[in-house]
Amino acid sequence: MRNVAGKIVAPGLVDVHVHMREPGNEDEETVASGARAAVAGGFTAVCAMPNTDPVTDNQARRFIVRQSVRAGLARVYPIGAVSVGQRGEKLAEFGEMVGAGAVAVSDDGRPVASSHMMRTALEYARTFSIPVADHCEDPMLAAGGVMHEGLVASRLGLKGIPAAAEEIMVARDCCSRT
Repeated sequence: MRNVAGKIVAPGLVDVHVHMREPGNEDEETVASGARAAVAGGFTAVCAMPNTDPVTDNQARRFIVRQSVRAGLARVYPIGAVSVGQRGEKLAEFGEMVGAGAVAVSDDGRPVASSHMMRTALEYARTFSIPVADHCEDPMLAAGGVMHEGLVASRLGLKGIPAAAEEIMVARDCCSRT
């Protein structure tokens, strides 16, 4: 057994929010290179957000799983998009994505602005026993903001984002659960 004095011994870590660039921008990162980086950092598994090109909002998630298995490093669990193309207009096919290996859904970095769509997404997600990773931000309140609204933003002459932009969406989405 190796001497582990001064080291941290822990179970493998899981990063639940990574941005793989494959498919679409393999010149920046592939599933294999992302998995290699994860392992180097002590992660045994990562969850890949759907903001690829094209957005992985359908059975294309099988591709991520295949690439992960092929790499043979950290497990890469796909997260499917809540809406087709992450545009917030039409729900993606949750059943297809779960069947293809998706472990959650998210429009990563983009709020689901429609209360009706979020409520429906939460209902569908419950049906498939998967979580919704929500980007809680009211786009109208946050529009043009570059940092937290407050004294520092005022001093710097920058438009701030009020805490209410997040709080309102959290309250809405918590109340959307049926």
